[in-house]
Amino acid sequence: MNIVISGLGIIGGSYARAIKKYTDHYVIGINRSPEPLREALECGAIDEIGDTGSLEKADMLILGTFPEAAVSFVRDNASLIPHSCIVTDTSGIKSVIFPELSELSEKYGFPFVGCHPMAGKEKNGFGASEADLFKGASCILVPCERDDEEYKNAVQTVARLAKSIGFAKNVYTTPQEHDRMIAFTSQLPHALACAYVQSPVCKKHDGFSAGSYRDISRVANINARLWTELFLENSSPLTEELDILISGLSEIRDAIKENDSEKLRSYLEKSRQIKEELGE
Repeated sequence: MNIVISGLGIIGGSYARAIKKYTDHYVIGINRSPEPLREALECGAIDEIGDTGSLEKADMLILGTFPEAAVSFVRDNASLIPHSCIVTDTSGIKSVIFPELSELSEKYGFPFVGCHPMAGKEKNGFGASEADLFKGASCILVPCERDDEEYKNAVQTVARLAKSIGFAKNVYTTPQEHDRMIAFTSQLPHALACAYVQSPVCKKHDGFSAGSYRDISRVANINARLWTELFLENSSPLTEELDILISGLSEIRDAIKENDSEKLRSYLEKSRQIKEELGE
């Protein structure tokens, strides 16, 4: 396939590197700033520096940008996208962007398959990308409500590409279920980490910290612009999870404050049992 990747940050860049390392597809890169394109071309992550005109020869378009930018890119260039070109995204939220991307796909005739690679790290930009970023990770696929054979083939093409570049499994879901689960598994830990490191003693942690500090604080090294967008566009599921977390922390605080060892032990034991049952 001719694969156009719009946005060569850590995710788009890793897609490019992985596709070139593990497949025979031809990769064309598009990016707002030129430096990542030069880097990608020099290291062999892309075969060609492209522009919006490159869409006319694309078999697949991967949107590696922030959610709003992904929608804007498709909206502005939909007329250039061939009917045979599969459009897929990498956004961490779905419910807000899915309706317009689905509508654009119906209007202009190309198939859109929602996608969210469950992989990443604290650093950003093309320099942080790597070909094996997706090794062993889960790829969440969010198909549109279509059951024709052409669309099913498009979904399977995206699924096969994911497996070919290292994803261990594909998980299929809806935009609503995706956002509900991501609020818990991804967004809530980022919110917790950001609140955690704002303790006045955090700067003095050296020599007093080990694995627990590293585990909780790791994702506080955050892309504030991206995560502000993700948090606000998934506000309802995320605030529900924050309320549950705050309630749980309040229970622990109150038990400690009241010196209620039985209440505290019971809460901690319940948490241990849940984690043990999960087996991970």
